[in-house]
This record gives sequence, structure tokens and C-alpha cells, in this order.
Amino acid sequence: MGTEFQQHIFPNGMKLLHKKTHSPVVHQALIFKVGSRDESSEQQGMAHFVEHCLFKGTQKRKTFHILSRLDDVGGDLNAYTGKEETTLYAAVLRTDFKRAAELLGDIGFQSIFPEKEIAKEVDVITDEIKAYKDSPSDHVFDLFDEYIFPNHPLGNNILGTEAHLRSFNRQSTLAFYKNNYLPSNAVIATSGAISFERVVRTWEEILSDLESSVFLKERQKVELYTPQKVHITTPHIQSHLVLGNRAYGIREDKMLALLLANNILGGPGMNTRLNLRIREKFGLTYHLESFYTPYTDTGSWGIYLSTDPAQLDLVLSKVYKEMKDLRDNALGSIQLSKAKKQLQGQIAIGQDSPGSAVSGAARMWLNFDEIEPLEQTMSRISELTSSDILEVCNEIFEQKDLSEILLSGDSSEIN
Repeated sequence: MGTEFQQHIFPNGMKLLHKKTHSPVVHQALIFKVGSRDESSEQQGMAHFVEHCLFKGTQKRKTFHILSRLDDVGGDLNAYTGKEETTLYAAVLRTDFKRAAELLGDIGFQSIFPEKEIAKEVDVITDEIKAYKDSPSDHVFDLFDEYIFPNHPLGNNILGTEAHLRSFNRQSTLAFYKNNYLPSNAVIATSGAISFERVVRTWEEILSDLESSVFLKERQKVELYTPQKVHITTPHIQSHLVLGNRAYGIREDKMLALLLANNILGGPGMNTRLNLRIREKFGLTYHLESFYTPYTDTGSWGIYLSTDPAQLDLVLSKVYKEMKDLRDNALGSIQLSKAKKQLQGQIAIGQDSPGSAVSGAARMWLNFDEIEPLEQTMSRISELTSSDILEVCNEIFEQKDLSEILLSGDSSEIN
């Protein structure tokens, strides 16, 4: 577990992870192991829909009282849904810790989903779906997931579809909520200048009326992947392309090697090969980056770019050239050392926020019943070799294995 976090498991199965800091601001995240991956084919968009509806009323609060509860003390309340988790988040001054904790517990476990609020929220999310489809840079990512994970919940848009949303009612929403948003399927992550004993005692009071539960639901495994090439004609001026492949899950041995390789190719730094050798040298594109999204048992890797349709073939040829270089040529010792230090620095900076650090650790504990200390992660990065990087580049960056999803006004097909 490591000494930086303190842990507790309540009788009803909910986990609690705390990081003591000197900050007067207390961060709390109530994380449920439920996301769009946990929906049936008829429930597409339900997890995100439930997240919205959690703010629409509980047994003792109406929407106004929920939204005002932390605003009144200058606090922050938010939530978001991913493929595998739903997170409710609050940040307040230490003096208001109990207020925030009680509110999170109330909306997380005591929501009632009023029928009239459900009908309104369907319209709100329908508008959100249309906004995403109107943004090709967002829409192309949704399409990429759909083709990378065909006929699987990981391939579905987190927002769902308008047709599915229109089919939701209080009964179906409440059933999904009661089956998934259970204490035994959740973890509370806290950080701030507050004692672990107080955090445990406060949440014991909040959870005292909740019954114990056992969460037994298993997630659908992914099937074999077949590369796809898809071109959709749109009225937009630019071409938007995502090309990529299936990748490793978060606990697989090669995950860190791919993370480092992705960092070198087109990660968040400005000194990536794609940025320096295509964007900066030739000025062919403004948006050009690679990404790696690991899930609990699988993952996706890819490159996103936007460019003038007339330049697309040229940009794509240079992208493939950079990937081939990483497949064919092992990194030198100086290159490898710099790449490791860059990745370690990025991870350390990302962990510098106490709220982010404890939430990330809590997700690991929720999904895998253990936490890898930061020092161990840094050590594993230090041990990576050029051969490790070369191996994952040849497994993941191989051109014949990549799907190419293109949204473009240009009528030419992908070559």
C-alpha cells in the first residue's frame, strides 16, 4: 500500500483512502466502479444519465439545495462518467469537510430520480450529444472507439444515443442505479489537513443506514480485433483522422513501455517526434498528437490529426515514417535516458496534486485491491530497456494492424 495513504474498509464493503496534507482545502472523490462499459445494449448512455440525475433530488434535498449546498461556502461540486468509473467530486475548506462528505453520501446513495427531472435531463443530454457530433475533433474519437471495440460496451459513446435516452424512465434508471451504485462497488478518496480518524468517523455516520451489499457483476471480455478503414464525408473544411490499434491493459507488464514509446512519438510534450518533425518543421498541421488509454483489461492507442484535405496524404506518410523509425531502430542510451526522465517528471507533476494522487490510487485499489507506490512505478520506468521499447513499438505501431477513421469533406479515400 505504501505509507502515504491510509486505508479503511467499512462493514458494508465500501473502501476509504486518505492522504494527510497541510492544505486547508479538503478534496473528496466518491468513485463507483461503474461506467459505460457496464451497460447492456439497451442501456447505452445510462451510466452518464444516472450521473446527471444524481443532482436532481434525494430523499431530503431538491435540485436547488444540492447545487447550493457547497456553492454557499465557496466549494466545488462536480461529477463525470468514464468507460469504467463514475466519479463525484467535492472540494471545500477544511471547516466544511463534513458538509461536503454528507452531500456526496446523500447524492451518491440516496438519490430518488424524480420523473419530471428525468424527462428534462433527456433533453439536456440529447443536446450534449448533438454538440459532440457537431465537433468533428470529438466525434472522430467516438467513432474510433466504436471500430476498435466493435459490438462491445467499450465501443459505445459514453453519452449514449438519442433513441436510447428517449427509452429511459424512472423505473429503468432506478433499477440500474440500485444494481450498480452500491457501497461495496465504491471507494471514497480524501486528502487535506484533516485526521484519518475524523474522516473515518464522518463516513461511518453517513453510511450507518446503508445495508451491506455484495457486488458480483462481471464485465464482458473484449473479442478479437480486426483493423478497419472508414471514411465519412462531412461538410467540415478540415480532415480529422484517428489511426490506432488495441493496446495493453493498465496492469499488463508492457504498459509502461508503451506509455514511454507514446511519449516519445506524440505525447503531451512539445519535443515529441510528431510535433518537431511534422508540425514544427513543415507546418502541415496544428493538431497532431498520440494517445494511450489503458483500461483494466485492455486499452487503445492512437494518433489524432487534423489538416487540410489536400495535405492529408503527405501528413499521413510522414506519420507512418516516424512510426517505422521507432519499429526499426532501437533508442540510444542518451535518448532512452532522456525519455525516462521526461516520463517520470510528467508522472510526478501529475501526482503533485493531492486530490489527483489519492483519486488515482483509489481507482487502483477499487479495481485491483492493491496500490503500486509511486516509487515502484518510477523504479519500473528506470528499468525499461531499448529492447522493451522496440518490442512494444513493433506490436502496437505496425501499420497493417492500425484502424484509420477519417472525417473529411474531401472525397478521396484513405490510401
